[in-house]
Amino acid sequence: MKLIKLLFIRHAQSVGNRQKRMQGHRDFGLSTEGIEQAKKLAQRLVLEHKRPNYIYSSPLKRAAQTAEILLTYALSAASTAASSTPVSNISNSASSASATTSSSTQTQDALPKLQVEYADELKEFQNGIFEGLTWAEAKQRYPALCDALEASPDWIQIPGAESLQDARDRARRFIQTLLTRHTEDTQIWIVTHSWILQHLIAELLGSDRSWRLHAHNTAIFEFWLDRSRWDHTNQNRLNTDLWQIRRFNDYRHLG
Repeated sequence: MKLIKLLFIRHAQSVGNRQKRMQGHRDFGLSTEGIEQAKKLAQRLVLEHKRPNYIYSSPLKRAAQTAEILLTYALSAASTAASSTPVSNISNSASSASATTSSSTQTQDALPKLQVEYADELKEFQNGIFEGLTWAEAKQRYPALCDALEASPDWIQIPGAESLQDARDRARRFIQTLLTRHTEDTQIWIVTHSWILQHLIAELLGSDRSWRLHAHNTAIFEFWLDRSRWDHTNQNRLNTDLWQIRRFNDYRHLG
């Protein structure tokens, strides 16, 4: 059984979040509170002994900064664990020196060769002329369009924005690439944004619809799947031991 553990994580609070802006691809960094949120998430994952084999992230600053904080804590925890490995007592100095050198080498070897890999497919909704605006600013600049959006639940294409199908297509590309690349027992952290996260999860679950999710900043959505049976077409597709939702919108670390 080759178990892949996927942790989808929404980025920490950004300056744009605090200002209630429709950020889109605008590169807002983390707020002061957001940095603390990311640290709390990282500390929780370390306490849970969660150590990723891979970290993927949106390249937008608010996600990238969150991912880098998680990476820093993961590497620090791995270094601490490796350096605390006991070395047997050796009586003579020559053997002791050899053991010390060996221990140092083992410590370095134990550190994961880990870095953040950035994927454009994980970017937030490209929202065209609304990028970076608050809703009040958008209504002032584009009153007719905003009135139409408020009057109907149907999709209305925003000038310059991507379509819903565009978003779902890039979510599909990311999930397919992920499951093609990773076929071994592994843990993967994926740092992304609330809107595209809906499409990523729908795609992973094989749903032909994308469902509304209210993802909190730094929330964890954790899925376990048996990669060795993923492509089977028999009744194992209905075997819930093989496909598990372990956490959903979990942000208890924020208190």
